[in-house]
Amino acid sequence: MERMIGDRTILDEFAEDFCSIVERHCRYIVVSGFVAIAHGRSRATEDIDMIIEKIGRDRFLSLHKELADKGFICIQGDDPIDLYDSYLSQEVSIRYTRDPDFAPPEMEIKLAKDEIDELQIESRIKIPITGLDIWFSSIEMNIAFKEELLASDKDMEDAKHLRIVYTDNISEEKVREIKDKIRRIRMHEKGA
Repeated sequence: MERMIGDRTILDEFAEDFCSIVERHCRYIVVSGFVAIAHGRSRATEDIDMIIEKIGRDRFLSLHKELADKGFICIQGDDPIDLYDSYLSQEVSIRYTRDPDFAPPEMEIKLAKDEIDELQIESRIKIPITGLDIWFSSIEMNIAFKEELLASDKDMEDAKHLRIVYTDNISEEKVREIKDKIRRIRMHEKGA
């Protein structure tokens, strides 16, 4: 199930280009559907989800400037102060694309919002099997989020795929611990 270099997709190249810029400004992780896709799961997606460490406005302005200089366009607008103040600092994500008509692929960015996001960033990993130079949240994190919080059919299939790829390498204890934190922190916030 190992991806070959010749099998690189537009999504792969977009993700690596974007992540290489973000890495110069802050720590980040790629999460959710792209993790399963990077592990060979065949499914459609138009966006890649990224969580970045909490950064202040000045660091974001520098990041946004470099992204814009490298041809990335923010769908929500081009005023970085507004993007930070009206979106990111309010726990609302922003999206970048390279297409002036805002066609995919897109990178959706949000700031870490709680101790679960901070834990994901602290325990981030590069996964050689993907062939990508990208920081991902751990496999256990992805499985726990998909099974416990997101739980759509697509998310459950993603989790199943990751469980198959990592059959002998998943710590079920870690998955349970993360699910407990999700229930305690995230689901409590939602009033569940």
